[in-house]
Amino acid sequence: MNTKKLRPIMFVGTGSDVGKSVITAGFCRIFKQDGYQPAPFKAQNMSLNSYVTADGLELGRAQAVQAEAAQVPCESDMNPVLLKPTNDKTSQVVLNGKPVGNQSAYEYFMANDRQELFSAVKEAFDRLAARYSPIVMEGAGSISELNLKHRDITNLRMAAHAGAATYLVADIDKGGVFGSVYGTIALLTPEECACMKGIIINKFRGDARLFEDGKQMLEELTGLPVVGVLPYFRDIYIEQEDSVSLELKYRSAVEGKVNVAVILLKRLSNFTDFDRLEKDPRVNLYYTNEPSEIANASIVIIPGSKNTIGDMLAIKNNGVAKAIYDAHKEGKTVIGICGGYQMLGEAILDPGHVESEIEELPGLGLLPVKTVLQPEKTTQQCTFHFRGNEEQCVGYEIHMGRTDALHPGEPVATFPDGRRDGYYLDAKTWGTYLHGILDNQLVIDSILEPYTREKGISYSYQDYKEQQYDKLADLLRANIDMELIYKSIAL
Repeated sequence: MNTKKLRPIMFVGTGSDVGKSVITAGFCRIFKQDGYQPAPFKAQNMSLNSYVTADGLELGRAQAVQAEAAQVPCESDMNPVLLKPTNDKTSQVVLNGKPVGNQSAYEYFMANDRQELFSAVKEAFDRLAARYSPIVMEGAGSISELNLKHRDITNLRMAAHAGAATYLVADIDKGGVFGSVYGTIALLTPEECACMKGIIINKFRGDARLFEDGKQMLEELTGLPVVGVLPYFRDIYIEQEDSVSLELKYRSAVEGKVNVAVILLKRLSNFTDFDRLEKDPRVNLYYTNEPSEIANASIVIIPGSKNTIGDMLAIKNNGVAKAIYDAHKEGKTVIGICGGYQMLGEAILDPGHVESEIEELPGLGLLPVKTVLQPEKTTQQCTFHFRGNEEQCVGYEIHMGRTDALHPGEPVATFPDGRRDGYYLDAKTWGTYLHGILDNQLVIDSILEPYTREKGISYSYQDYKEQQYDKLADLLRANIDMELIYKSIAL
């Protein structure tokens, strides 16, 4: 282990979805490979894709992935503020791993508690920095949103507190890279400019040598070195944080594979539940809200939702609910996970207005269960046995609600302490609260068994992910001036 301390490093962006999360994960792995003890940090995250720590606290999934790349346990200090949108104007605010209520965007950004939030994120960073080095920090969105900068708790105010060597990431595949990089730097104050140490051009297609002139021009325009030009890649798999990536997923059925349709809910949460299933060579998995494409699938999965009642209403109005019901009637597999499990039941009740003003809404009626939404959130990692099998499986719970059976039935999962989860009507109709249930090969084989004689290839998904982090680290080392990076964070 290298006991030498390093300054924090931070990756900020010209905008959203430029690759900050993946680059941060890659540097977490590089520093780990080089003998340091890195840890990720993002002060404020907005995402419906979250994870649960070993002590039952919630954080953004991206920081859990980055912690995995750093080979350290994830903890809420890595993402002290998490915003989970419940509708177009309101988000649930999760502070230090626990929900503290819902706020509109106006309330959140304009209220006087921003200073309190900034104090909370600085304290979380300081706790983390006392135990790890270097801290690998990620910014959010663009660093040059002039109307929001004075309320910023995530980007350059955080970089200044941490004393972080800060690098600007720009996505050349989006086009307009010169304007976005130059404009971003030009709008910074002298104090903010002092944090900046270089530029990384991301998602370059073709021979990077063709960008040498462009690299020199950017350096002359900004006064900052371009420390790397990263190629666009499709052969390295790193879990994505934002649902933006769902736009790139396949949207239709194909011949010769088991077609799995995941319902594309407006408030779909934890879409990484399906990453392991998507990689099964027997499967064609796609996200859709088109009734015709749902009809083409053998297996239909209703995923988690941050607003079960709102999404339930939406699928009833757009024909998706009828398509799910028809698939069930035709003997196809219909599975619900978390919010999807709640939707499969007879009714969803919200007497305390946890999600909306609607106090009761009929579900799809495919499972004899009833859900009551509650303000207390269940968050925990767990081990379980799937349908009484001896093999131990793993997953986690994040939900606000209690679901009870209206008639006795089999559970989907049994926990070591005897607790039961979910409702198993038959091999083709069941629901569960367990996120990550489809990361277990036993469960995947069970749902595919009616549709293919081909046997699944059992492998360690964790080992596969470790290989991907190593491949990402190799790619970054090959295309970024690591000597300059290390000089910028030397103490």
